[in-house]
Amino acid sequence: MKCFSSFFKKRNATPARRPDQSNVELDEDVSSIQNIKMYTYKELRVATEGFSPDNKVGEGGFGSVYKGTLKDGTLVAIKVLSSESRQGVREFLNEIKVIADIEHDNLVKLYGCCVDGKHRILVYGYLENNSLAQTLLGGGHSSIQFNWHARREICVGIAKGLAYLHEEVQPHIVHRDIKASNVLLDRYLKPKISDFGLAKLFPPNMTHVSTRVAGTAGYLAPEYAIRGHLNRKADVYSFGVLVTEIVSGRSNTNRKLPAEERYLLEKAWKLHERGELAQLADASLDGDCDVEEVCKYLKVGLLCTQDMPKLRPTMTTVVKMLTGEIDVNAEKISRPGLLSEFMGIKVDLGHTSTADKPNIGDTSDSAGTARLCNTSDSSGDITTSYATMTFNSIYDRSN
Repeated sequence: MKCFSSFFKKRNATPARRPDQSNVELDEDVSSIQNIKMYTYKELRVATEGFSPDNKVGEGGFGSVYKGTLKDGTLVAIKVLSSESRQGVREFLNEIKVIADIEHDNLVKLYGCCVDGKHRILVYGYLENNSLAQTLLGGGHSSIQFNWHARREICVGIAKGLAYLHEEVQPHIVHRDIKASNVLLDRYLKPKISDFGLAKLFPPNMTHVSTRVAGTAGYLAPEYAIRGHLNRKADVYSFGVLVTEIVSGRSNTNRKLPAEERYLLEKAWKLHERGELAQLADASLDGDCDVEEVCKYLKVGLLCTQDMPKLRPTMTTVVKMLTGEIDVNAEKISRPGLLSEFMGIKVDLGHTSTADKPNIGDTSDSAGTARLCNTSDSSGDITTSYATMTFNSIYDRSN
């Protein structure tokens, strides 16, 4: 079991900052973090051939991502924070804070960072096969064939990564943005959870926190989306949505479909009630799968998305369900929690405000990839929702 050391220096309230003071304090914050390699801007510029457009592999709300080669020949993904993004600076620090001291087969590997003048850059291990959003849910834009064995291993790998974050690391880590575009694939299609900019640390004695809502529409647990009530079961809900996407080969929301087919969880529940879950399997599998196992994985998805958080299994239990150590058929499944029902309307989960940029090249994520920021009236009821973009997966391509 790994433990975190102290990452950040505590500071008292200070007067208004000089223009360059935030940069100085950022340098101090990063230098106080252990187990992180510091790169110079010159090193990374050379690694990317001057940040050549030919090496650009992604772009998001907080900057661009480039493929690079370090001096020792190591391939890396270099995530460059836009100098105009104040929110991105917070997430830059948070990401380093969360994953600098942990390592797992199903988590992206952070090699180091660059804090050089105004430059803020993260350096990761390069993963050849992009994100699940691009390859599996990308609408035929990938040549990769996802057979049932590959999908099963991807589901199990993601579950193991989350179980590690939730139960083995101290303090526990809640990711807050589990989705298809934040799961990257290596050359063997092994899944790696990425993008920890929104993650929260949870001491063992803490059951939940009340916090601003941040994450991605369509993957948010209702109790978190509406009340800001966050604990590990919010990640479990997001995983339930994701595993249903992986089995079905479609995004959780597709506005091009008829109303009764548009929302994946609603469709899964209706099919479950009729005993016809197998119909949700991706047609591209073409019978090349164990129908009973397909239904088992879809039932796990429904168990993870149950309305009441306490009924959702832990991720360790999920791993055992997926690998056959626990009989899923013996579990009673209650109705999934649907944000649209809590709101009393059918929410258009793909909406972003006119000020937002859409995810470039991520046509598969029809649910949207925006962080929801809720405002409330005096009664506490949500009155509006608007979107601000989170950083794309580091491999969401622009073409």
